[in-house]
Amino acid sequence: MKYLLWILLLFAAAVALVTASHNPGYVLLVYPPYRIELSLTLFIALSMFAFISGYGLVRLTIAALQLPTYVRKFRLERARGKARELLDDALGAFFEGHYAAAEKASARAMELGDTSALHPIIAARSAHELREYEKRDAYLSAAEGKSAGDATMRLMATAKFMLDQRDPRGALHALLELRDNGVKGHPGALSLELKAQQQAGNWDEVLNVLDQLEKRAVIDMTAAAQLRQQAWLEKIRQQDDLAGLTDCLKKIPADFKRRSTIAATAARALIQYGGSPLAQQLLSDSLNAQWDSDLVALYGDCQLDDGVAQIEQAEKWLKQHKDDAGLLLALGKLCLHQKLWGKAQNYLDASISVSPSHAAYTALGQLAERLGKPDEAFKYYQRAMEPVS
Repeated sequence: MKYLLWILLLFAAAVALVTASHNPGYVLLVYPPYRIELSLTLFIALSMFAFISGYGLVRLTIAALQLPTYVRKFRLERARGKARELLDDALGAFFEGHYAAAEKASARAMELGDTSALHPIIAARSAHELREYEKRDAYLSAAEGKSAGDATMRLMATAKFMLDQRDPRGALHALLELRDNGVKGHPGALSLELKAQQQAGNWDEVLNVLDQLEKRAVIDMTAAAQLRQQAWLEKIRQQDDLAGLTDCLKKIPADFKRRSTIAATAARALIQYGGSPLAQQLLSDSLNAQWDSDLVALYGDCQLDDGVAQIEQAEKWLKQHKDDAGLLLALGKLCLHQKLWGKAQNYLDASISVSPSHAAYTALGQLAERLGKPDEAFKYYQRAMEPVS
């Protein structure tokens, strides 16, 4: 269409030129004392020439004035193209594990004037992997003062670096700054905070962060349950008296309290601080919910005044678990505490016949001592110190 218009325009110009050439008219220009007379055809031709020349001169002047801007734009586009190439090189090298090459590519992009925060972050992460921490911190400083999104990248990277160096305080400080910047509920930040609180031993905060991660469905339920169990175990171990331990156990959900690992840890602590009645109840609840041979062995360490009721409960379990070495050991210990020497001997021998253990031989040694048989007690203690086959 464009070419058709040009052809029509040329035809029109040719017709106009032919028509003008047969026109007898003329143009008279007077500027005293000068007088110029031109044919109409020549005047039109000169006017067109002057217009075209003037138009060309104006376009040339404009182009000359815009040349510096064009050169700057050209150089900027070329630098951006080079920076994009370097970014591709840096990312590719980083994810391939070529950290030195990734750092070099990002550093080169920054030298070319690329203001993106991606390059200092990539360079910092590469330097961190290379354990060049001073260079890493310098790159992180270069990423400061950017946009909110860039600040998020910098602070997230800082938190990860601090965690890798086992500095939970530094990681938590970076995450706090991130929160102050308005970034709240960030799944990645919450995951980093979870690790930081674990390293710092802040188990109440671990439980709080786990709740937030579960609400956002960004953590596997099995993994969350394992971490929650670890947190409760650590909280139990942190208690140093019976009152604190009792208060801690009240806060543990019932389904977790019945888990054998938590029940065993809590029972040992309760027995240590003189809370055998609570330990006995805790073990009974856990064993009734799910049987555990190792857990029932602790039942014999709960020395209560009313040991007969304990023995009766254990003998009820024995009807369902006849060959359980842990239960037989517990019965032996309970009978030993109640001075039922014959029953204690029978249960401990039965436990060893099912599965020999250091605890059973030790209990037999204690029984022999109480029966006034030091030589026999010595033999049992020796067996207790030998590796169990």
